[in-house]
Amino acid sequence: MPKHSPYAIIVTYVEDCQQLMVQAVDPQKLRTVVAGKLEMPIELDAFDLNLDDEFARRLGVAMLNLIALGQPVIEQYMNVTQQPIE
Repeated sequence: MPKHSPYAIIVTYVEDCQQLMVQAVDPQKLRTVVAGKLEMPIELDAFDLNLDDEFARRLGVAMLNLIALGQPVIEQYMNVTQQPIE
């Protein structure tokens, strides 16, 4: 597998073409852009550092919810369980 330098992930909903756009960006270049913006820290200790299927599902739901705060039109396509699945 090729070695990559560290990068941040940006997920954007593009309403015109109904796509989620995922981009990998140099985190250093984002510092000034994201300074003072909404942050949503996720403490991995709260999940016992276990990044399993349920963690990934909940992270995805959180990202969709966050996108929907700024672009509510995406909610009509969302059919996700908000609570943890046992």
